[in-house]
Amino acid sequence: MIIVKKAEELVAMRIAAKKTATILHKVASKVAPGVTTKELDEYAAELAKKAEGRCAFYGYHGFSGHICSSVNEEVVHGVPGRRVINNGDVVSIDFGLVYGGFVGDTAITVAAGEIDPEWQRLLDTTQECLAAAIGKAVEGNRLSDISNAVQVVAEGAGFSVVRDFVGHGIGREMHEDPQIPNYGPPGRGPVLKAGMTFAIEPMINLGVHKTETLNDGWTVVTKDRLPSAHFEHTIAVGKGKAEILTIPDLDS
Repeated sequence: MIIVKKAEELVAMRIAAKKTATILHKVASKVAPGVTTKELDEYAAELAKKAEGRCAFYGYHGFSGHICSSVNEEVVHGVPGRRVINNGDVVSIDFGLVYGGFVGDTAITVAAGEIDPEWQRLLDTTQECLAAAIGKAVEGNRLSDISNAVQVVAEGAGFSVVRDFVGHGIGREMHEDPQIPNYGPPGRGPVLKAGMTFAIEPMINLGVHKTETLNDGWTVVTKDRLPSAHFEHTIAVGKGKAEILTIPDLDS
């Protein structure tokens, strides 16, 4: 069942999501050659504590990180550790925060130093996929309109869509109904209603769409080991336009 949030619940979600996005923005700004993913993770934990929130990923089914840090061919769920970020890497950071009884979830992929122009085009296209998907999150559309928007943009640019992992509903729980694939035909699934809240998250690969999970049980990589990009916003379905909730407070 897809939960339609009440007005007061949306108020609380805006606060949680803004805090989430602000922390992600600050952590992403620290990505640079020579930095380890563990250092990024520790910084996120410090910022979450200052914000009086709780990192949503930490301890989730045994996950050991406060963020997911996925480098180059790592698609999602990368475990922070000793890996040193190098010049030319792309680093995906996924972060969730629990605050006031609600969860915010957001992700970004950033470049460390100068990256290959085709890798940059991958990042830009993935952002375009997210924007197109959010544009479909309006009352009266169908759920698969969001999915189809991602696929059209990604494949139109010559990239592939990860099919093994999906976006999701979000609210008091990090993962609520529905699941939101990033591919498929339009015009299918539940009719969207204002007040539904989703975490929309395109995962787009430079090469093939197939993935595999490493022996740590978490880190998902592309089958061909070519790079992947991941962007995510927590949004609320609107009557004429979706509301992006994970907008950082750049003044804080």
